[in-house]
Amino acid sequence: MENRMRMLNALQYEKGRNVVYWMSRDQRIEDNWALLYAQKNALEDQSSLSVVFCLVTDYPEAAKSHFDFMMTGLFKLIKKLEAYHIPLHILRGKPDEVLPAYLILSGSSRLVSDFSPLHVNQEWKESVTSKIHVPHSEVDTRNIVPCFKVSSKKEYGAYTLRPKINRLMGEFLTDIPSITQHPIPFEANYDFDTFLNNHQVFPDSFSVCSSSGEDQAKCCFNGFVENTLERYASRNDPNADAVSHLSKYLHFGQISSQRIAYEISKNRIPDHGFLEELIVRRELGDNFCFYEKNYDNALCFPDWAKLTLNDHRNDFRDYLYDIEAFEAGKTHEPLWNAAQNQMTSTGYMHGYMRMYWAKKILEWSPDPETAMAIAIYLNNKYQLDGRDPNGYAGIAWSIGGVHDRAWVPRNVFGKIRYMNYNGCKRKFDVDKYIKAYI
Repeated sequence: MENRMRMLNALQYEKGRNVVYWMSRDQRIEDNWALLYAQKNALEDQSSLSVVFCLVTDYPEAAKSHFDFMMTGLFKLIKKLEAYHIPLHILRGKPDEVLPAYLILSGSSRLVSDFSPLHVNQEWKESVTSKIHVPHSEVDTRNIVPCFKVSSKKEYGAYTLRPKINRLMGEFLTDIPSITQHPIPFEANYDFDTFLNNHQVFPDSFSVCSSSGEDQAKCCFNGFVENTLERYASRNDPNADAVSHLSKYLHFGQISSQRIAYEISKNRIPDHGFLEELIVRRELGDNFCFYEKNYDNALCFPDWAKLTLNDHRNDFRDYLYDIEAFEAGKTHEPLWNAAQNQMTSTGYMHGYMRMYWAKKILEWSPDPETAMAIAIYLNNKYQLDGRDPNGYAGIAWSIGGVHDRAWVPRNVFGKIRYMNYNGCKRKFDVDKYIKAYI
């Protein structure tokens, strides 16, 4: 599992009483390489092992539905980890405010964290690392091929990342061992107990979300394989319900994409393009956000897209809407309004409609910069899988041609790939979709 790890500092290791896994993006026990690596270190050190999660209640653009879903899953993990003699401490506060003290008061000698390419997570990692006095290692347990191993640069598109992933799949697409009951109990001194009492988060602060958790994620995957995967080729029809519905579980790390891919591949199940999207397209999103510092604004667009959008910046727009009209689903077009309503009422929007939805925001906004900001704001606020590399990459693709190529020029869009209402009508029953959400 060392091939999934990188050191974030070069501090000398000194033996202590405990090893800490800082759980953040990957909120599960099963199939978690970061947790496995932390336990390996703890067993080698003959020390205890604890898990800590830092709850930041003002996380950018996160809503109550996101916190309820996330916290329900985390509180379930507390119970599950107890069976392994591993405590999970959920602490209120930014990581650089609570983790350094936690490490000292728990007598910890190592810190292991999982990987995220997003700005806020990277900034937390840098700040925490600058304030601690123990070795800090980061394990990519989100991507099948670790993001920082598969490529050292921002890839142009799936066609350049795919061969790099395929070359390493034999090494990384393997079965994943299970965590074991930890033989050394966690013990803390009185000062630690006082610290815990001041920062600990309790379940009654949140509403229970019945669909959240590792077990629910596994049931969703099994149901998809048994009942839906054979229809995945028709996934672009939002009325067909031919999708996995795994995105919220993957976003919160309640299920491992490696486990999903391994089980489908091992059992030679026809996947109808599912593995391409699960592996190449998702890992392309991490690559984009890791190597592109402007992933959340229009500066991330490729040069050809910046040029063509600028050339058409002053084109006449038949309709213009502000963010309030978009958020309320009050445009002239019922199809777009239905997609917006699906998202705001369920926390989910069908993938094909997401592309259409974002492209219409470009068409009905005064400029690409405004369109990008509106799409990101709405996606992050309402989608349960928002605030995710796939969301940023998908919006940048739709509005700014990222990971795409130039097409025939059109009004407003320039050479950005175009989608329209009539194209949707040719693909699926538009009226049926509209009736479902309006």
